[in-house]
Amino acid sequence: MESFHTRFSAWTPFSNKSLNTQLFQERVALISHWFDLWTNKQRQEFLLTIFLRCTKSQLRFVQDWFSERMQVAKVDFSTVLPRFISLYIFSFLSPKDLCAAAQVSWPWKFLTEQDCLWMPKCVKFGWFLPYTPTDNEYGAWKRHYIACVSHLDWLTPREAAATYGTLNEPKTEDEELLERQREKRLRKRIWEEIALRHKELFKVRPPWVSGTCCSSVLKPRRQPRLSQTVRERVGLHEALEKQLVLTSLEILPKRSNISGSHSYPLLSKKYWHGVHKNDDSSSYALRPHFILISSRIPAYEMLVESVKAGVVSVVYEHSITLESLLYLIEKALDGRKAQSMGIFSNGDSREINLLQGYKIGVKNLLRPEVRDFWEKLGSYVATEEEGGHVDFFMPLGASEAGTEVLSQLSQLTGTFFTAPTGIATGSYQHILSDWLGSQWGKAPSSIYFCEAKLQTWSSFTDFLEETLKTVRKQLYPLFKELQKSISGRMIGQFMFDTMGMTNILSNQETAQALADGLMELSKDDSERSVVEDNSWDTKSRLSKNDLNVEALINLERILQKDSAEKRTRVVRELLQSERKYVQMLEIVRDVYFAPLKAALSSNRAILSAANIQILFSDILQILSLNRQFLDNLRDRLQEWDPAHCVGEIVTKFGSQLNTYTNFFNNYPVILKTIEKMKQNINMKDHLSDIQRIIWGCPTLSEVNRYLIRVQDVAQLHCCDEEISFSLRLYEHIHDLSLFLFNDALLVSSRGTSHTPFERTSKTTYQFITSVVLHRLLIENIPDSKYVKNAFILQGPKYKWICATEVEDEKFLWLSVLRNAIKSSMEK
Repeated sequence: MESFHTRFSAWTPFSNKSLNTQLFQERVALISHWFDLWTNKQRQEFLLTIFLRCTKSQLRFVQDWFSERMQVAKVDFSTVLPRFISLYIFSFLSPKDLCAAAQVSWPWKFLTEQDCLWMPKCVKFGWFLPYTPTDNEYGAWKRHYIACVSHLDWLTPREAAATYGTLNEPKTEDEELLERQREKRLRKRIWEEIALRHKELFKVRPPWVSGTCCSSVLKPRRQPRLSQTVRERVGLHEALEKQLVLTSLEILPKRSNISGSHSYPLLSKKYWHGVHKNDDSSSYALRPHFILISSRIPAYEMLVESVKAGVVSVVYEHSITLESLLYLIEKALDGRKAQSMGIFSNGDSREINLLQGYKIGVKNLLRPEVRDFWEKLGSYVATEEEGGHVDFFMPLGASEAGTEVLSQLSQLTGTFFTAPTGIATGSYQHILSDWLGSQWGKAPSSIYFCEAKLQTWSSFTDFLEETLKTVRKQLYPLFKELQKSISGRMIGQFMFDTMGMTNILSNQETAQALADGLMELSKDDSERSVVEDNSWDTKSRLSKNDLNVEALINLERILQKDSAEKRTRVVRELLQSERKYVQMLEIVRDVYFAPLKAALSSNRAILSAANIQILFSDILQILSLNRQFLDNLRDRLQEWDPAHCVGEIVTKFGSQLNTYTNFFNNYPVILKTIEKMKQNINMKDHLSDIQRIIWGCPTLSEVNRYLIRVQDVAQLHCCDEEISFSLRLYEHIHDLSLFLFNDALLVSSRGTSHTPFERTSKTTYQFITSVVLHRLLIENIPDSKYVKNAFILQGPKYKWICATEVEDEKFLWLSVLRNAIKSSMEK
């Protein structure tokens, strides 16, 4: 009996631990079951009572439990925001800050070493990659930036003086010693001020600033605004640092080179943030030479092979547009400017045959699209002051018109244009002649091509031209005879198709010519007989004319008989195929369209009227058109004779073939409608399930109806509606379930039954009413200390005051409900 000794009650064992544990678990399960049955307000009161009875250690346990499952610490923005936003944020950092950010974490290291951040910083100073990075290569532009910075020639004033010499008068040892001590004291003071500024910034700086003295994060407009005190202190230290550096530069000895000009002039304040802002010498060195080669050039493959190493060459098709050609140039240059550009295409001394339909000359040079093309092309080439030039490989310099074209292009783009004078022999030998306005001591062709290979190509093209001339000369007679033969056949066929036998016989000269032609073709010998006697020749010619006319009449009768039989067979076959096609269309109409239309008329619709119209309207029009065509063919065949024809019937039918065009244009819409109807069939099964679980629910299966959302809410009752919302008291009276369809809102009461000592529950629904969406009104109830997340649904007869469990459910439900009401009113 000791094991059943109790404490505080007659049914709580004191020493039997196993039985005590079992009873404790049963009581926990029972309380949990009660907790599930309580309302939200009752649950809150129960939790408040429990927390008031808890000790500090127990409350700390609850706090730790929540902190483990709901983190309230700061979140790394790079792991939460989309990647492109994180990269946009990092783009405002300087290279030094990016390197510091890369040491924070692996995600930051991955983002701060992306090429899209480092490429603009390299391009700003004209540092281009000498190769194209592969798809899997990572951090190429950052490594290139570091390599370029590490190889910069930074010299102190003393190193510069030792390297470039000085023109200052020599100083004594005492003066040199005093100057060194002064520099040392000044350097020490600068470092002390910088260290002090770092300490001040470390106290007031925001968490996103790296703390480096050259950080550019404090400069952009998009940064969070600091307090006025912080901005004043930061501005004071920046001004102090600039003043100290300027003072140090002023007091240091000014070194000069041999020519007497200062090697390191003092920078003005507007150039503090970029040493290389106006230094384009590196970009000049990296500007490539560029050559455009037309595919119309003979043996252009050999010409491409003769291009020098380092010269960018592009072969373009002659049939492309000016915009496409500009795109090819921009893609090949990859953001760089060309030091010079050569254009190798067909042309003469007056015009440039650049593209198909674009022969550039004096007359069309100022057309808008041509002018825009040359202006954009000139922006890709260095200016004349920088040594840039555009070279045309056609002899424009050999005529006044060509020289005028070059002059206008130079004025239009600000770039120097040049071309060969054409004083040489051969088709393309002019490119090896003198060039107009050449200022480089050598022909521009040597800039782009190897001279030996270019000479070989030029000789080869001359050989090709000579060979083509010889081939044309030998084949010209054959081509001429072939042309005459083809022309004769075409003329004969045209006469036979356009002129009937009656018209031919009425003209004796034409009949005689045709008869002579048939006679000549039927003879085995190609020689013609020579008639010696003119009188006999006249009689024989008349007798021959009579025989030929009789033969042609017999031939016409035979041809007409064969043609009549053939035409009759063709018309009968056309009628038979059209009858089968119309029968197939009538089957579609009788088997599908007619039952669906009848069901729609009897209020037992299978498909809506709109869907039936979409599916069958074009087919019915095609059936009507082909039925009319079949009737016309049948009527014409009943009175058929060789004199009749069906051409006008076919022509009339062909003028109405746009009906088939409409059918093919609407075919994708028909397929989408069929897919939507398949989904509606699945939706009908879903609606049937909803109708089955709701007691007393009317029929839900209607055309185009589908379920949008189901929301469980608590129905409230206001005790006094005359006072303001903030003071109203509400009572929870029922649990409701709102079923939102695309055309109506179904309101049902929700009941939950529980089985004792089981966690499972059974939910039942009872139909209350349904409201058409366009007759439903929504009113929001502001939150107060008495009610939360409440709103009012006003129908024609009833009003429901509802509330959701959480605020997000309320806003989501009201948003979806408003959109559904708006859509139903627009229909």
